[in-house]
Formats: sequence, structure tokens, C-alpha cells
Amino acid sequence: MSDASPAARERTLLWLLAAVQFTHVVDFMMLMPLGPLLMQRMELSATRFGALVSAYTLASAAMGVLGVFWLDRLERKRTLLMLYAGFITATLLCGAATGPVGLLLARTVAGSCAGLMGAVVIAIVSDVVPAERRGQAIGTVMTAYALSAVVGVPLGLGLANQWGWRSPFVVLAALAGLVWLLLLRFLPRVDGHLARSAANGDASAPSSVFTPRLALGWGLTFTVVFASFLLIPYLGAFMVGNLGLSLSDLPWVYLAGGAATLVSSRWIGRMADRLGPSRVLAGLLVATMAPHLLFTHLPVSPLPVVAAVFVLFMTLTSGRAIPTMALVASRVPPALRGRYLAVNMAASDGASGLAAWMGALLLSTAPDGALIGFGPLGWLAVALSALSLGLLWVFDGRAARSGAVPTP
Repeated sequence: MSDASPAARERTLLWLLAAVQFTHVVDFMMLMPLGPLLMQRMELSATRFGALVSAYTLASAAMGVLGVFWLDRLERKRTLLMLYAGFITATLLCGAATGPVGLLLARTVAGSCAGLMGAVVIAIVSDVVPAERRGQAIGTVMTAYALSAVVGVPLGLGLANQWGWRSPFVVLAALAGLVWLLLLRFLPRVDGHLARSAANGDASAPSSVFTPRLALGWGLTFTVVFASFLLIPYLGAFMVGNLGLSLSDLPWVYLAGGAATLVSSRWIGRMADRLGPSRVLAGLLVATMAPHLLFTHLPVSPLPVVAAVFVLFMTLTSGRAIPTMALVASRVPPALRGRYLAVNMAASDGASGLAAWMGALLLSTAPDGALIGFGPLGWLAVALSALSLGLLWVFDGRAARSGAVPTP
């Protein structure tokens, strides 16, 4: 990549990092639709299968907190390659597991590596890409989430149906191994934060991350994600049980939502660069209130109507992560960025897990399969979005009063 132009090098870097995100997002998402097959082959109860799903996010959250003690002490390329190698090994072990205990341990290791990988990826983007293009760069990397829904998960299900539940993990590990080799070849050293850390001395200590101003960023991330995951895990059940869709309709609805998100991610990133991440996030927090209420109160409707509302819901809701990440990454010095983002990733994972658990407590299922209580859950999501607006105002205001500016 040394002979290419700076713009070409940056594009190559971003798409390589997007490939890293793609593999670990597919790894996380793929297990849920494989549930019926795994429960049958391993004789798992719903509770034990739920433990397999939650082990990934809980391990990711725990390692994110532990990452505050070491993540910025190493050169970022070496850190990413080390974590990615652990993730690939754990994914292979998922495919080789002979029982639920082995699969649980492999999922725990994969989640431990994946959460820190996500923090390192965003730290590399924030270190390498200038602040004026950082929103679009993060949007490019986060297209991996939409691409995993459009391509990754359906492909994984197809492999499982054709060659058994182990095959998606083996193929995904092989793909990740190829990406690892490309990172080794093309990813440059990213070590500017080490020089800044040495120059700042005590300012780069782990305790420097735990300040009231920076902790507000974690609170903002937590509430933004919590509001979304109160609803997202139950959208499929709601569409089938309450809106009259069939199970065969769901792949098309999710495909439409993923395709729309794939297109909108980079546009939202460009808007964050042009208008500032705070303004874009505030606009999206307000804009999502309407589809949250509309979708959760939608009556039985034709497939095109449900798909249209779902696309609006997913495009706006998933888009909130881009300015949120751009904002919190810009508020922390480079010498602390990896550790700060590791805890931020832990806040995101913890919020998704706790929100899904709370949603389950507040919902009940009627004999005909309809979800009871989804409408009030929509109002709760709107209230939490309003709380996020308040936290955003305080977080941005404190940064302005303290003289903090977006960090290059």
C-alpha cells in the first residue's frame, strides 16, 4: 500500500477494518437463527441456548472493562492482529465443539476478543483519519453491520442447511484468516498514541479515563443502545405474531432493512462530518421517536406497509450509532482512545444485553403468539431517547465549557 495515493491507502484501510467488523458481527448474529438446529442437535433447552447467546456479549463487556488497563500500551496493528487471531481460533473451536459446554467456552472466548477488536478498529480509524472526515470513515466501517444482515447471516443459514451447523463457523474462520493475512500485509503501524502517552505521563494512566466528563460519553452510548435494544430483539416476533406476516416473509423484510442501512450508513457519516456529530445525533434521536411509536402501534398490515415502516425504523435507529461513536471518539486524547473505547464498547454490549432482558420482562405472549405490551415498550424507548438527548446536551456542554475540542 506504500506506492498508492493517500486516498487509496485510506480506502484500503477502511475496507479492511470493515471486513474485520463484518466477520465478528456475522459470528455474533449467526448463532441466533441457528438456534432451532442447535437445540435439536445438542438437546438444548431455551434457557441453555439463551446462555450461549448472552455469553458472547457478557464476555465482550467484561473484557472491555479490563481493556482499560492495557489496550493503549501496545502498537494498534499488533493488538488487532493478536485479538483477531484469538477470535479466529475461538470460531474454529465453535465449529469443532462436541457438546454445549465446549460451545459455551468457545463463544465466551470469541466474545472476549470481538469486543476489544471493535474498540481497536474505531481507535485506528480515529487515529489515522482526520477529524473532518472521521464521521464518513466510521460510517464506512459500520456498513459491515448492514452487510452482515444482507449477506452474512443468510449465507450462514444456507451453509448450515446444506452441510450442518458446524460449517458456517468453519467457513467464517477461513474468511477471517484471509482478512488476518491482508491486515498483516497492508495495515500500517499505528503507534502515534504511544508517543503522546510518553509525553503526557500521568495523563495517560488508566485512571485518566474515569473522569466525570468522559464517563458521560459512556452514559450516552448506554442509553442510545438501550433504547434501541428494548425493541430490536422482538421485531421479528411482533411482525409474525401481531402484524400478520409469515415466517417466510421475514427474510425479505430484513433484507430490505439491511440494504437500506447499507446505503444510508455512509451518508449519515458524511452528514456528521458536515454538520457535526452532535447535531446529527440529536436529529436522529428526535427522528427515531416517530418510527418507534409507529412500528410498535402498527395494526395488521400488508407486507409492503410493514416493510416500509421497518426500513424507516432500522435506517434511523441503526444510524444513531455512527454519530455517537464519532462524538465520543473525538472527545478523548489519542493516548487514552483505545482504553476509553473499550469501556465504551462494554457499555454498548451491557446496554444491549440488559435491554433485551428488560424487554423480555415487560412483554408477554398471547396463546395465538401475539406479543402483549409492545406498545408501552415503544413509549419507554421514546422516553430513553429523550434521556439520551439530555445526556448529549450535558456531554456537549461540558466539553465546550472545559475547552475540549474534537481530538485529531
